[in-house]
Amino acid sequence: MDNTEGCNIEYDGTVHLKYGSFGKQIIGLVLVIELCLMTVGLSLVYGRQQYFRVQPRDVQVQEGGEAMLECEVANLTGQVQWAKNGFVLGSSSVIPGLPRHSMVVDRPHGIYNLRVSNASLEDDAEYECQVGPARPHKAIRARARLNVISPPSSVEILDHRHFSKIEIKENEEFHLECRVRNAKPAAKIVWYRGIVELNIPNRDDQIIEVPGKNGDKRLTRYDTHSRISLKPTAQDDYARYTCEARHEALSSDIHMKTTVQLSVFYPPGLPYIEGYTEGKTIRRGQTVELACRSRGGNPPAQLIWYKNGKQIQKAYKTAARVSQNVYIFTAGASDNMARYKCESSNIMSKSPLKAEVDMTVLFSPARVTISGKTEAKVGDLVTLTCTTANSNPPAEMKWMVAGRQIRNATSRTLVSPEGGWITTSNITAVVEPNRTSLVVTCHGLNMQLRENVVSTHTINVLYPPNPPFIHGYRYTERSYIPSGTMQKISCTSYGGNPLATLTWYKNDKKINSIIKTTDKSVTAEITIVTNVTDNKARYRCEAANSAIDIPLFEDITMNVYFPPDYVTIRKDPVELKPNEQATLTCDSGSSNPPAKILWWRDGILVQGLYNATKAGLHGGTVSTTELKLNITEQLNGIVYTCQATNEALRRSAHDTITLQVLYKPVFDKDNEEAVTGVEGEPLIVSLKADGSPQNIAYTWTKDGLPIIQSSTGSGVERIISDGPVLNITRLSRHDAGTYTCEAINSQGSSVIQINITVQYAAAIVATSESVIVNPNETAILWCTADGNPLSDGTIRWKRDAFPDFDSRTSVMYHKTGTSYLKITHVTRNDLGNFQCTVNNGVGNVTTKDVMLIVKHKPEIDEHPALLKFASDEGDTGKVICRSQASPLARYSWARSGWPITANTTGKYYSTFRQIDALTSESVLYITHVTSSDYGKYECVARNELGFSTISPRLEVTSAPDTPTLLTILNVTHDTVTLGWTPGFDGGLKASYLIRYRRVNDDGYKYVDVVPHNAIIFTIRNLEVNTQYVFSIMAMNKVGNSKFITDLLSANTSMYNDHIDKIVPPDLLDKQDLPRIVISVSVIGILFLIANIVLVAGCILRRRAKRIREQNNQTRTSATIEICAPNSHNDTVTDATLSSFNEKSETYNNEESNNDCVEDGRKQATSTYLVDQKDYPRPQPICLSDELQMQPNMVHNTHTLSHPHHHHQHFMHDRTRARDDQNLGYQGTMSAKSSNISAPSPAPPADGSYYNMPDRYLSYSPPLDFQDPPPIPALPHVGHMRNPEPPPLPANESLLRHQRDAVPSPDRDAVPWPDVLHNSSENPQSLLAQILAQKRLLTSFGKGYGINEQEGYLV
Repeated sequence: MDNTEGCNIEYDGTVHLKYGSFGKQIIGLVLVIELCLMTVGLSLVYGRQQYFRVQPRDVQVQEGGEAMLECEVANLTGQVQWAKNGFVLGSSSVIPGLPRHSMVVDRPHGIYNLRVSNASLEDDAEYECQVGPARPHKAIRARARLNVISPPSSVEILDHRHFSKIEIKENEEFHLECRVRNAKPAAKIVWYRGIVELNIPNRDDQIIEVPGKNGDKRLTRYDTHSRISLKPTAQDDYARYTCEARHEALSSDIHMKTTVQLSVFYPPGLPYIEGYTEGKTIRRGQTVELACRSRGGNPPAQLIWYKNGKQIQKAYKTAARVSQNVYIFTAGASDNMARYKCESSNIMSKSPLKAEVDMTVLFSPARVTISGKTEAKVGDLVTLTCTTANSNPPAEMKWMVAGRQIRNATSRTLVSPEGGWITTSNITAVVEPNRTSLVVTCHGLNMQLRENVVSTHTINVLYPPNPPFIHGYRYTERSYIPSGTMQKISCTSYGGNPLATLTWYKNDKKINSIIKTTDKSVTAEITIVTNVTDNKARYRCEAANSAIDIPLFEDITMNVYFPPDYVTIRKDPVELKPNEQATLTCDSGSSNPPAKILWWRDGILVQGLYNATKAGLHGGTVSTTELKLNITEQLNGIVYTCQATNEALRRSAHDTITLQVLYKPVFDKDNEEAVTGVEGEPLIVSLKADGSPQNIAYTWTKDGLPIIQSSTGSGVERIISDGPVLNITRLSRHDAGTYTCEAINSQGSSVIQINITVQYAAAIVATSESVIVNPNETAILWCTADGNPLSDGTIRWKRDAFPDFDSRTSVMYHKTGTSYLKITHVTRNDLGNFQCTVNNGVGNVTTKDVMLIVKHKPEIDEHPALLKFASDEGDTGKVICRSQASPLARYSWARSGWPITANTTGKYYSTFRQIDALTSESVLYITHVTSSDYGKYECVARNELGFSTISPRLEVTSAPDTPTLLTILNVTHDTVTLGWTPGFDGGLKASYLIRYRRVNDDGYKYVDVVPHNAIIFTIRNLEVNTQYVFSIMAMNKVGNSKFITDLLSANTSMYNDHIDKIVPPDLLDKQDLPRIVISVSVIGILFLIANIVLVAGCILRRRAKRIREQNNQTRTSATIEICAPNSHNDTVTDATLSSFNEKSETYNNEESNNDCVEDGRKQATSTYLVDQKDYPRPQPICLSDELQMQPNMVHNTHTLSHPHHHHQHFMHDRTRARDDQNLGYQGTMSAKSSNISAPSPAPPADGSYYNMPDRYLSYSPPLDFQDPPPIPALPHVGHMRNPEPPPLPANESLLRHQRDAVPSPDRDAVPWPDVLHNSSENPQSLLAQILAQKRLLTSFGKGYGINEQEGYLV
């Protein structure tokens, strides 16, 4: 038997051959050897089978962490992949759909680890590393589990915040419940008291599953609940209980816990007192500090002090669990034997705990009091008593009388209710002679404290005073003192003990006095300002003291002169009425001597009828007098004065009475009975009425209807009355009329009438409507006005540009307010509005146009907007024909000579619309436009007087034409308002772009016009006092027009405050200011006169030139040179010419340079400012053209012809910076032909732009003029194809639209051309030219066109 590497081959060494031959034996041996070798080879091969060098092991990872499942294969030949819960993840290192899973592969070493990043609970699964089979290797696999754990998210004690305080009573059971949330696996809860872990056998723990999303078990988390029961004691006060969560996902240095603190309520300890012990003695006045303290207790104990059962202090302090109440006081007598008690309690106390102490205080008597007589006569016995205040121990008493101690005094002691004892002692003393006073002293001694208290008592010995006497009064009983005199009277008494008490009396009434005392006398002085009460008054001075029973006295009697203090006037009867007699009685007050009475009327002395006297007060006399009056209305308001005079004193009293005579109201004669007001303005009518009583009620009426009073109105009434005032807040013409005012008082009423006239502005109420007459007839127009006032000068007629107005018109005025205007020999030129102007001097001037219609043949409107129309193929196109005629025109349409039958087929239909009395229009609609529909259409407008024709064109939609007539409408300090006339819009909705720049700048700013269809726009935020140049272009969705030439400029104004500073402020207060004002005014008048002369000269000169031009139009021709850039063509519009025409009607440039200039341009700015760059400037082309005008010019030619179309070319070197500089001209140009085409600096020649939001960027650099170019010449008509005449704008300036021009062979010899003359044509063509040119002079074609020679009907 042979064993080789597990391969066992057994053989017995004998080969049994079937045939027994030797050869076969050899073959059999070889087969055996081969079989053995194959067995050994297979054994070696199968011994190197692929296997796991490192098998996957279970791994635990925290949520959010990274896990690595290792898988290393030895002898790897198959494909390796991972599976998750049986789901194959693939063999790629990047696992599709699982971005957080990846394989870390090192195939040479057989490493196929699975890495899970940012692990989540979803990754908690069983993973399997699989190795596929490969011959002769079999497949192998190994499993491992990835456990994803998650720490708890929170820990909390339910219903209690972290470190919160829990209040609980002692021995009261309560529970703490802790919850730990969202852990995997479930967390463990550990309880602590302080830092000691609690082992509570009866704690209740519970684990609760928190299901994951969609019930996924892998996402399940766990909440752990733990509940413990406590029964705290006082030792648990301030104890902290902590719930800690323990989890394998938490590191050892991270503690997840929450804590609460217990506050256990329990009663305080027994209070105790410090600061005094019973039996200790305290002296009165000593400071005592009693401190009561109590330990323990929650809440801390409340300590209250009581004295003899009465609360004395409640304030206390606490520190930790110790309470303290300190009572500090000064010991007094009441504290002796007083009981001080301190009580301690809190909410847990069943009854207060207390501590007590009784206090002993020693004190001497606070005072000693002696009672008894203070006065006595010689020999009297006086009994005295001495009493001490309370004392502890009782005080001993001692007496001293006149310096001698008394031994036989009696004493007794009593207990004081305030503490201590009171001692009382009595003695009897005899008053000895030869003394003024007797001094007695009492001593109270506290022998224990060795303190002595003394009291002294004085007994006065009484003696009577001497009688008093009066001095200081100088008058006798027969002399008199004037009232108001000051008197000082004194009374003096000598001797006596005590000194006498002096008292003054006036008629037995005590009065005050000033007392002056010396050793032996006393004086009382009174000061009197005498008055009426002092007459016959008795003044008495009394002297008394305790030694006498009846006072001693002396008196005097006064005599005083005094005037009457009042005067009273009485009237009889009380109410005074006219035609009655009344009596005025004057009574004076008491006077000494009697008063004299006088009467005064308005300052004039009158005589009384009766005088009488009687006895008055204070010994005076009362005087009385009477005055008789006959009562009339004139006495109302008269003042009577009564005067009572004391002639001895030369003083008097007055009284006045104003007579009130009762009578009905009477209106003042000065009241205006006619009042005039202006409509729309307020009017106040104020009347005056006099009556007595003056309480007058006024009532206003108009036409029997009352006018509301202001007191009863609602505040919105226009007409109100307020007493005698009529107030019309806003006068109306209907308020005119008679107003009645009635004045009423208690005596009757009066009436006055006021006539109010209302002036109001004259207004036109009716005019003649469209008066129609035939030529050479007489027309009458009328205009009726309403107003106040009205006169024949109120209505005026006028019409501008009617030179024969005065000779051919007459005016007649009718009193009804109608003015008739008569016009004789009416012609076609008289058609139009005559202005009726009404002005009566009140309000504004009103005007109204009155139309005069003269019958005439149709005149077709040839405005550019009515010559071209556009429509795209397939759309419906329209062509408009508008005319003015009387009677209104009828319209017919034709195409290429064939009439169009509209409204019968689906191809054409037309509409008719009347615009006003003269103007109508017909609109031809072409449906489903095709290429064959483009071209000219003929419109014929006819009436009974003739017909007119026009040939508008229908074209394909295109870019718009450049706007024309760009003008300045308004200028402020930072804005400029522009207006323009739109060109042909190309058949599409057009918008506009304005560019502008400062004169000296090369860059432009651009602004879009909003809204798009506006023809007026204001450019804002400009600089102050700066000149700007403006241009405009039009745009639609097909393309853009070109900018008009930069020839329109405006200068912003200055601020208003600059104007105010022309006159310096320091001159405004000086005397020479009037001279400055006068000087400035004179200079201004001189400037005004000079301007008037200049304007008049210009007007005369313009008329003369116009006449010369009209005379020369049929025979003159001229040559003008033009310089045009070779890059593109441009257009001159009426806006360009308007800048010329603003300065002068005629622009002559005979002295300008005859040479051509180089046309160079700079880049135009885009989207408001673009940096400028220099570009090569194209060479200009100079040519001379003979200026000749054919009858009709093609309206569609808007640009100059290309330079290659000209016959001569001239090169020049001079350049021009911008095209807004002065232009160079040759020859003479009149105002009628001043619209000259000139190049514009931007946009580029082809007008192409990039369209960007709010921006326009040029991609082809425009050119910049360095030198002024000459005026370009008009094109030669020989190079025109199918020319048509363009219309003129309102100012009749001819628009020049050219395509080509032919240079003139002799420009210096040819005069300025007649634009209607063509020397190369026959007379018939010349007539056609003249008629065509006349057609150019009005937008309604007042002249005759080529085809209109047969237009009038005969």
